[in-house]
Amino acid sequence: MKIYQVGGAVRDQFLNRPCKDKDWVIVGATPDELIKLGYSLVGRDFPVFLHPKTHEEYAIARTERKTKPGYIGFNVYAEPDVSLEDDLKRRDLTINAMALDDQGQLIDLFNGLSDLKAGILRHVSPAFVEDPVRILRIARFAARFDFKIADETFELMTNMVNEGEVDALVAERVWQEMVQALAEPQPQNFFTTLRSCGALARIFPEIDKLFGIPQSAKYHPEIDTGIHLLLALQQARNMTDDTQVLFAVLMHDLGKGITPVEFYPKHPEHEVRGIKPLEQLCQRYRVPKQYYELAFLVMRYHTDCHNVDNLLAKQLVELLQNLDAFRRPQRFKQFLLATEADSRGRKGFANHIYSQAQKLKYAFTIVQQVKIIDIIDAGFKNADIGKELTHRRIKLLAEKIDMIVKKTT
Repeated sequence: MKIYQVGGAVRDQFLNRPCKDKDWVIVGATPDELIKLGYSLVGRDFPVFLHPKTHEEYAIARTERKTKPGYIGFNVYAEPDVSLEDDLKRRDLTINAMALDDQGQLIDLFNGLSDLKAGILRHVSPAFVEDPVRILRIARFAARFDFKIADETFELMTNMVNEGEVDALVAERVWQEMVQALAEPQPQNFFTTLRSCGALARIFPEIDKLFGIPQSAKYHPEIDTGIHLLLALQQARNMTDDTQVLFAVLMHDLGKGITPVEFYPKHPEHEVRGIKPLEQLCQRYRVPKQYYELAFLVMRYHTDCHNVDNLLAKQLVELLQNLDAFRRPQRFKQFLLATEADSRGRKGFANHIYSQAQKLKYAFTIVQQVKIIDIIDAGFKNADIGKELTHRRIKLLAEKIDMIVKKTT
């Protein structure tokens, strides 16, 4: 029996990056032998065990043969006669197909270290085409490392899209890969990679439709909405790794894919029409509720935030109430981050000071001075409490609105 360290931990060691999890492959052993040694079986589809002391994952070397479309139809063979080379050959990329033996010596059968140094994402074998999830993984690695995709690998990805392989992806895996990509240093690369091979139109058609559509026929006809989206996403990632905020930024302009831009009224119609594609995407990929709720608020009210300089006290209070800022102050902060990223998501605006967020935040601190207990003590009851609360907030904000402008100018 021989044990090798494999996968991302080996790759990250040569990149001088921290690695949270280590994966191991065992060659020449059976499940019964490992169980006798104290390993615990946890794998369902193939033999994966937890080490009795470290609790790290150890998998018996295996081969896979595709038996049906998609990525769940595989026949797995995991026996003592499977070699390390057999196991590594089934992996997705050369940079993930390196191993270290028990002496710490590198085993690099597919020139992964050379590709790692050159910054290239290259498939290991023709078996790459058997698993459509690998398209998502390559896009995610592009977001993490900003590596170039090898021409021959890109050709395989494009063929897989054309042959309908990506249509077999299940919702949970698409969502998992996208959320991880949003937290990577350059999340926009995930979507540009998918778009370049044609997968974006199949997986996220709501986003793909935005490319080629101007931001606004009246104000920004030269700005492509899809490009703006990617710029805004990068700005958001520069400010936070909160994937809820990043998802909201990604979703905020979906309505422009179905609304003629020349018909935007004062409160853009696309902010309402975008709700349907947002709901469709969230239902399709079973997006958690908190992601949808923030994305909805950013989509619906980001223009109001941009226009905060022109809002009266009554409108400001109404906006804060619509955002549920009084009960959900943390989500209100997330909303402001997303709107700031949207504002900066244009060429030349990366360092733009978004004073609108400061003004809305300061207005919020002012109206928080109105206390419900004072209203109750004044004798108001039931529905009248809420009405009086709103009235006092508007009155106080109207008195202080000049101070807001001065403090945030």
